[in-house]
Amino acid sequence: MFKPYPGPGPEPIGFLLVPQFSMMAFSAAVEPLRVANRLSGRRLFSWHTASVDGAPVASSGGMALPVERRLADLAAIPTLIVCASFEPEKGAGKPTLAALRRLARRGTTIGALDTGAWILAAAGLLEGASATMHWEAAPGFAEAFPDIAISEALFEVGGNRFTCAGGTAALDLMLDMIARKHGQSLAVAVSEQFIHDRIRDRHDRQRMSLPRRLGVVNGKLLRVVEAMEGHLETPLDARRLAGLSGVSPRQLERLFRAQLKESPSAYYLKLRLERARGLLRQTDMSVMEIAMACGYSSASCLSRSYRGHFGIAPRQDRIEPAQAPAPR
Repeated sequence: MFKPYPGPGPEPIGFLLVPQFSMMAFSAAVEPLRVANRLSGRRLFSWHTASVDGAPVASSGGMALPVERRLADLAAIPTLIVCASFEPEKGAGKPTLAALRRLARRGTTIGALDTGAWILAAAGLLEGASATMHWEAAPGFAEAFPDIAISEALFEVGGNRFTCAGGTAALDLMLDMIARKHGQSLAVAVSEQFIHDRIRDRHDRQRMSLPRRLGVVNGKLLRVVEAMEGHLETPLDARRLAGLSGVSPRQLERLFRAQLKESPSAYYLKLRLERARGLLRQTDMSVMEIAMACGYSSASCLSRSYRGHFGIAPRQDRIEPAQAPAPR
């Protein structure tokens, strides 16, 4: 849990930027600290950026941000937040993991934004802890670290570890920290400065509800889509899906075409292939392993389906994701 800072002067918070970090999440974490200082009339916090080698770090948007120091220079920092986004494994080199373990042994509170939880897990710092990360990267994380419980919460805080889904959730995480350290009234005042009308609880879900996401309110269709999303590894057949909605397979077909403009089978296939693409780009799983995780009997079956949907072979998409065409 976040506790009041016992030391003199402003509380220092370090930010470790790894290649392709999320500028959105980083800004959403730093700005509340700045505003808390301004509204309180005193320096409650100071913030310090670092990279492994002290060199500038490029964000996921391509902007290079200079940093103040090397990670090794933050040996006395009481709180360190790892900022990541795409391909977090590339930021999990041996020097980084060793430095994080040293900080953990010294009692540093260590947190992570977006996919930074991947780096903490690789360092062995999330054992026995609940963690969260951006919903898009969660399936790959679960495959890489099956023994770590991953939640859909905006952020998780426990002991001297915390993780956050990133994006605007970083703002809610820091508002929670400010409230615990300096009172709810200051946190509310900071929130209002950002035109943020509600400080979201950590248990708020990351994604929109299905009705809002799909733009439909039909309960029968929503039950089927929810079942599809929960059964990507072992797909349900058309009769089973129809049974969940209480209609016949033909009626379900008409319902999907009327509401979502495609058949249940096409929609289900799209979900499975989107999961496959996420695992392909975010893990080092083999194409065969990804095929099994997405309900395909073989790598060749996945490859044919993948090429037909995305216009590119899985192995090529892994090598050249930036040039991969949009799904047809």
